[in-house]
This record gives sequence, structure tokens and C-alpha cells, in this order.
Amino acid sequence: MDEISYTPIGIIHSQFKEPKGIPIQTSIAKDTEGTVEVFPEYAEGLKDVDGFSHIILVYHFHLAKKSSLHVKPYLDNELRGVFSTRAPGRPNPIGISVVRLVRVENNTLHIRDVDIVDGTPLLDIKPYVPVFDVREQVKTGWLKNNIHKLSVAKDDGRFTA
Repeated sequence: MDEISYTPIGIIHSQFKEPKGIPIQTSIAKDTEGTVEVFPEYAEGLKDVDGFSHIILVYHFHLAKKSSLHVKPYLDNELRGVFSTRAPGRPNPIGISVVRLVRVENNTLHIRDVDIVDGTPLLDIKPYVPVFDVREQVKTGWLKNNIHKLSVAKDDGRFTA
């Protein structure tokens, strides 16, 4: 298969200078502020984004260590298949976060609920649309018995180089 490559369209900035200690999901990072610097050559693509309360950031886990097909996720002590987790150490280290869009100033997005390390390369931005993105009657697999741990779970450094 041919190699696929992407060019970052911007950089995500946050108060988190390293992965260790970061909330592991945006729902726990409530009100944590950050910015998204979209490179000038992509700024025109931000037209109309200010009409959305939330956006989906697609980014590259640039600090993730080598991937494995089995990982011990933050909310469990058992090895799980990487595709049943949101662990950063994966064959294609791509992350997603749904964040609150506070305001847009030129090519800078001011956001909240940030769970991303400072300096993370941004690959794409998509609007969050509940009618498209929310599903009912979902199953949560192995997380069903562990989701209660989310409020106290933080990145402990296990997935970084």
C-alpha cells in the first residue's frame, strides 16, 4: 500500500507542556483554555466556523511512543486491543478532541475543554453537529465497568517516548 502523509494546518496551544498529568478526555478538562493557531495559508478555511459552539480537532500525537496493537489503557489494568481504546500509541497516531469554540480572532481559535499538549500539530478542524455525531443506544465495551474512573484519570506518561 502507498504511504499517506499529511501536512499540519496549524498548532494547538495549551497550558500542558508535557503529556503527563493531562486530563485524558475533554469532558474532564472542563473550562481548560487553549488556542489553535491556524497557519495563514489556511485561514480562509475558517470562514463561518464561528457559528458553531463546538469543533472537532483532528491532530497528530507527536509525542506518542512507538505503537503497539495491545495497550494497557488509562482506565484499565488489562491489555486491550489498541483499536478498542483511545490510546495515543497506535499505528497512525491520530487524535480527536471535541472542544468548545469561544471565539475566532483572525487565524486564532480560542477554545475550552482542552486535553491536548502544547505544540501539537493540527491536521484538520470539523464542526461538531449533534445530529451527525451523537448516537443513542450505544455499547461501550470494556469501558462499561471502568468509565467511573474517568473523573480521576490523568495521563501518567505511559504512552510517551
